[in-house]
Amino acid sequence: MPSFRLNSLHSLSDGSARFFHPTAFVASKTAPMSRYEPDKVIDYDKMEYNVKIVKDRLNRPLTLSEKILYGHLDDPKNQDIQRGESYLKLRPDRVAMQDATAQMAMLQFISSGLPKVAVPSTIHCDHLIEAQVGGEQDLKRAKIVLENYGFPGVLLIGTDSHTPNGGGLGGLCIGVGGADAVDVMANIPWELKCPKVIGVKLTGELSGWTSPKDIILKVAGILTVKGGTGAIVEYFGPGVDSISCTGMGTICNMGAEIGATTSVFPYNHRMQDYLKATKRTEIADLANQYKGLLSSDSNAHYDQLIEINLSLIGSCTNSSYEDMGRSASLAQQALEHGVKAKAAFTITPGSEQIRATIERDGMAKTLRDIGGVVLANACGPCIGQWDRQDVKKGEKNTIVSSYNRNFTGRNDANPATHAFVTSPELVTALAIAGDLSFNPLTDELTGKDGKKFKLKSPYGDELPTKGFDPGQDTYQAPPADSSSVTVDVSPESQRLQLLKPFDKWNGKDLEDMVVLIKAKGKCTTDHISAAGQWLKYRGHLDNISNNLLIGAVNAENDEINKVTNQLTGESGSVPDTARMYKSKGQGWVVIGDDNYGEGSSREHAALEPRHLGGRAIIVKSFARIHETNLKKQGLLPLTFTNPSDYDKVQPSDRISLVGLKDLAPEKPLECHLKHKDGSVDKIQLKHTMNEGQIAWFRAGSALNRMAEVAAK
Repeated sequence: MPSFRLNSLHSLSDGSARFFHPTAFVASKTAPMSRYEPDKVIDYDKMEYNVKIVKDRLNRPLTLSEKILYGHLDDPKNQDIQRGESYLKLRPDRVAMQDATAQMAMLQFISSGLPKVAVPSTIHCDHLIEAQVGGEQDLKRAKIVLENYGFPGVLLIGTDSHTPNGGGLGGLCIGVGGADAVDVMANIPWELKCPKVIGVKLTGELSGWTSPKDIILKVAGILTVKGGTGAIVEYFGPGVDSISCTGMGTICNMGAEIGATTSVFPYNHRMQDYLKATKRTEIADLANQYKGLLSSDSNAHYDQLIEINLSLIGSCTNSSYEDMGRSASLAQQALEHGVKAKAAFTITPGSEQIRATIERDGMAKTLRDIGGVVLANACGPCIGQWDRQDVKKGEKNTIVSSYNRNFTGRNDANPATHAFVTSPELVTALAIAGDLSFNPLTDELTGKDGKKFKLKSPYGDELPTKGFDPGQDTYQAPPADSSSVTVDVSPESQRLQLLKPFDKWNGKDLEDMVVLIKAKGKCTTDHISAAGQWLKYRGHLDNISNNLLIGAVNAENDEINKVTNQLTGESGSVPDTARMYKSKGQGWVVIGDDNYGEGSSREHAALEPRHLGGRAIIVKSFARIHETNLKKQGLLPLTFTNPSDYDKVQPSDRISLVGLKDLAPEKPLECHLKHKDGSVDKIQLKHTMNEGQIAWFRAGSALNRMAEVAAK
């Protein structure tokens, strides 16, 4: 294996500082961002100063989302601010990356030529651990680096779509692609289209079998998988106080499934208690002095308002101490009646801290005693890292999980698996009953003695009475002096590969491109770039490109990974066909349906088509992160002005994009569809690129543009 040392790119304990627009301002009260970085401090005074500037300019009350965003503006005095319209230039506090996506982010950062990162940046190793037999055994094959760096009011970007779980601690934590992370690490203002704000007013309180998961499932039912696109979901109201901090994290985490930019809760005593329990009392004490900054103004305007009464409603983040306790309380009831789980039952702790604490407090033993398997505190089955042995691929079966996503094949790479999503408590109850129709509110179970019994409502402590057990210390700090650190990648490596710049636009229209595939229906980033067994190639662009669009349904034949080569007439796999086009210098496009690229933040879904010769992705609509990732890699993300024009495109068409020299913000692009019979349809395509993003296209990628600017 090659030497790939990332220590110098962790967080800046080497003296580097974050950079903001200069102002006549001196901070008075601070606290460390984390116990690992005593010299990196939270600066609420700076944030408050910026918010006042913007509030005076707009002359209206602000939502919490706006306070955090505008408090991190690069230039609060001159920034154009229009929800849903303007592009904000922001200065995030920090960057968080997970091991699978961090590889490509780091390779892009290396390509930038910069010696070190400009903001605290961390890598959390949780995706590359395969769930197989149990936590201790699985961990022997991997090393974990897990820590919580969130705090109230933080603006954090992370290379994972589940980054928003930090909203449960009152921060704006936003999932992005690796190229966005590179911008922030390179001290370039991060660009985000000013989000709209959806308000969710909570009344009543949680009780009985109702869990935080039920709240987000209710919201998802209202907004659907794309109803939150381009918006931040902000929770408020008296019902908020009945939800634990980790419960709020659960809700924010699954906000990604409705397309939301992120989700957030206002700072309250639940967050204070959690901060203190996790040994961050200084942050809690500081936040208590800025409660007005960390909540919305009264009469703040929301673009959409949803009201939910918690007394009327019945994730990977669903593995907090409270979740484990509530599930263990049900397991204990079953044991008292001599009953064990009738279905295979696996448990994934949310962190090393949770794993160690539930082991100490006996919950893990209780869950094992009913037949459960406690896995490593990693993503595991949630992202397909599951070495499943109980069913064969293609065998029909059902799984019920408290994860966030149930795309076909998402958890076990088996397209015949039917997956349902619910709360941890109901997952446990169904495992004990072994029956999908079981209703714990009305149905009875039979004990070992033959007597009937009903499960009582689950209960679990919000926080451990003995405090958290930190477990294994897996933190790896950067060296005090990183100047001598190098990253060596073997050219023979099959898992890592240094990146080469993409080709620049040649200044001409893109003419007579072929359609690689016309994707039908849902096409998530899992369909575009599968996880599971492919994760080991996340650092090797050429190898991982062999999974390009292998999960997408071809509208031509309703088959997966089978397309017609328009140059030869032969059928082949999507990646092989794309490679053949590239070898012949034949440009190609992908045609897609609604919400194309929803799901994970993985930028491989944008890098792979660019690497294999793609020029444009033309769809009915995009998911936010994927659209940005395509822009970063120099691809044209285009949408049909008239969505019904999707039906005009035939798999055998030749596609031309004309007028590219005049490409400009908000200006439609003309597209010619040359059909096999010689007829031509002319349609209009829209885009959301601003001047800076158009410059990425012309340069070949955002990284190329960065190099051009640096050279000047």
